[in-house]
Amino acid sequence: MAPYKHPTLLVEPVARPAQTHPCRLEVCVDSPRSLYAAVEGGAARIELCSALSLGGLTPGPGLVRTAQSLGHSTRAMIRPTEGGFVYGPDDLDVMRRDIDAMADHGLEGVVMGALTPEGYLDESFLARLCSHAKGLKMTLHRAIDLTPDPLEALETAIGLGFDTVLTSGTQMRAIEGLDIVRALVEASAGRIDIMAGGGIKAAQIGEIIGATGVNWVHGSCSRLQEVGPAELELGLSSDSYRLTEASLVRAICDALQPQT
Repeated sequence: MAPYKHPTLLVEPVARPAQTHPCRLEVCVDSPRSLYAAVEGGAARIELCSALSLGGLTPGPGLVRTAQSLGHSTRAMIRPTEGGFVYGPDDLDVMRRDIDAMADHGLEGVVMGALTPEGYLDESFLARLCSHAKGLKMTLHRAIDLTPDPLEALETAIGLGFDTVLTSGTQMRAIEGLDIVRALVEASAGRIDIMAGGGIKAAQIGEIIGATGVNWVHGSCSRLQEVGPAELELGLSSDSYRLTEASLVRAICDALQPQT
């Protein structure tokens, strides 16, 4: 049987030329359609998840293999369950196995985070995960936005070996948290990449980069999809189902290009 192809694609998506601007775009996706759209639109990197409507969970093996086959820079979310970022020993075992799976599939890296019940980065727990992920690139996700002192959390992340921090500046949307994002960029002093994410739109790119100096931005570049009433009534889908669109990815990539 021939391998499955999304019906709108006759061939594998061809990425646009790599972005050369100092600031680049990472797109988070949770489905094959969104993955293909992100690559087609020119995203510099993919964050691979499941259930973005829940903030993103660990992706399944089929989607991981699909992403790997495209040969695009990809990091996978390591988050076994919704409901926050306070984890126990059982979660640690599962997360280690998931890290192994991403490494076995040849992905570039992983995206993870963990908090103590008091809301600080769980340095001990994360140290175990980071040690297990040795050889992979690592992003600290927006758990940092829940900590009481993001600048202190930044130093912890650097000490643990993370190379990227995703943040909205403790706000729902990055455009509303620019002061904290800028403070993180300044404190990082080039030791770690600060990536602004949360409701990013093409029209905001100039303001975000100008105000913060980030070298990465992050978004789903997605549009809300219509879901049938029967699925909603039976609880078989949510009313927040979204798909990445190549045109929205392309718009942000274009906004990131140097103005001449």
